[in-house]
Amino acid sequence: MYQDKTLVCKDCGNEFVFTAGEQEFYAEKGFENEPQRCKECRAARKNNLREHKEMFTAVCAACGKEAKVPFRPREDRPVYCSECFAQMRTEG
Repeated sequence: MYQDKTLVCKDCGNEFVFTAGEQEFYAEKGFENEPQRCKECRAARKNNLREHKEMFTAVCAACGKEAKVPFRPREDRPVYCSECFAQMRTEG
Protein backbone atom coordinates (compact mmCIF):
# COMPACT_ATOMS: atom_id res chain seq x y z
CA MET A 1 0.00 0.00 0.00
CA TYR A 2 2.74 2.48 0.96
CA GLN A 3 5.92 2.99 -1.04
CA ASP A 4 9.19 4.60 0.01
CA LYS A 5 9.32 8.31 -0.84
CA THR A 6 12.35 10.54 -1.24
CA LEU A 7 11.91 13.87 0.55
CA VAL A 8 14.18 16.92 0.92
CA CYS A 9 15.15 18.14 4.41
CA LYS A 10 14.12 21.75 4.96
CA ASP A 11 17.14 22.37 7.22
CA CYS A 12 20.12 20.79 5.45
CA GLY A 13 18.67 20.31 1.96
CA ASN A 14 19.73 16.65 1.78
CA GLU A 15 17.41 13.99 0.45
CA PHE A 16 16.12 11.34 2.85
CA VAL A 17 13.80 8.36 2.49
CA PHE A 18 10.37 8.37 4.12
CA THR A 19 9.95 4.60 4.25
CA ALA A 20 6.72 2.70 3.74
CA GLY A 21 6.92 1.55 7.37
CA GLU A 22 7.29 5.13 8.60
CA GLN A 23 4.35 6.20 6.45
CA GLU A 24 2.23 3.43 7.94
CA PHE A 25 3.26 4.51 11.46
CA TYR A 26 2.34 8.14 10.68
CA ALA A 27 -1.06 7.01 9.37
CA GLU A 28 -1.71 4.88 12.48
CA LYS A 29 -0.92 7.84 14.73
CA GLY A 30 -3.14 10.16 12.69
CA PHE A 31 -0.26 12.38 11.52
CA GLU A 32 -1.31 14.19 8.36
CA ASN A 33 1.97 15.89 7.42
CA GLU A 34 5.10 14.21 6.10
CA PRO A 35 8.35 14.83 7.99
CA GLN A 36 10.17 17.95 6.85
CA ARG A 37 13.56 17.12 8.36
CA CYS A 38 15.92 14.17 8.01
CA LYS A 39 16.64 12.03 11.08
CA GLU A 40 19.92 13.81 11.77
CA CYS A 41 18.35 17.29 11.69
CA ARG A 42 15.38 16.12 13.81
CA ALA A 43 17.78 14.73 16.42
CA ALA A 44 19.90 17.90 16.39
CA ARG A 45 16.81 20.08 16.79
CA LYS A 46 15.50 17.94 19.65
CA ASN A 47 18.86 18.09 21.47
CA ASN A 48 19.05 21.84 20.95
CA LEU A 49 15.62 22.34 22.50
CA ARG A 50 16.59 20.22 25.50
CA GLU A 51 19.77 22.22 26.10
CA HIS A 52 17.83 25.46 26.41
CA LYS A 53 15.20 24.12 28.79
CA GLU A 54 15.54 25.51 32.31
CA MET A 55 15.87 22.79 34.93
CA PHE A 56 14.88 23.08 38.59
CA THR A 57 16.18 21.20 41.61
CA ALA A 58 13.77 19.35 43.90
CA VAL A 59 13.84 16.59 46.51
CA CYS A 60 12.20 13.30 45.49
CA ALA A 61 9.09 12.66 47.58
CA ALA A 62 9.72 8.89 47.50
CA CYS A 63 13.46 8.37 48.08
CA GLY A 64 14.70 11.80 49.19
CA LYS A 65 17.36 12.14 46.48
CA GLU A 66 17.94 15.38 44.63
CA ALA A 67 16.11 15.48 41.30
CA LYS A 68 16.35 17.84 38.32
CA VAL A 69 12.98 18.57 36.73
CA PRO A 70 11.92 20.76 33.76
CA PHE A 71 9.20 22.55 35.73
CA ARG A 72 9.07 24.77 38.82
CA PRO A 73 8.15 22.50 41.78
CA ARG A 74 5.18 23.55 43.92
CA GLU A 75 4.83 22.92 47.63
CA ASP A 76 1.42 21.28 47.25
CA ARG A 77 2.53 18.65 44.68
CA PRO A 78 5.06 15.82 45.17
CA VAL A 79 8.07 15.63 42.84
CA TYR A 80 9.81 12.35 42.02
CA CYS A 81 13.25 11.54 40.63
CA SER A 82 13.30 9.76 37.27
CA GLU A 83 13.90 6.33 38.85
CA CYS A 84 10.99 6.60 41.31
CA PHE A 85 8.72 8.08 38.65
CA ALA A 86 9.51 5.22 36.25
CA GLN A 87 8.89 2.68 39.01
CA MET A 88 5.52 4.26 39.85
CA ARG A 89 4.49 4.13 36.19
CA THR A 90 5.26 0.42 35.88
CA GLU A 91 3.43 -0.41 39.12
CA GLY A 92 0.44 1.76 38.56
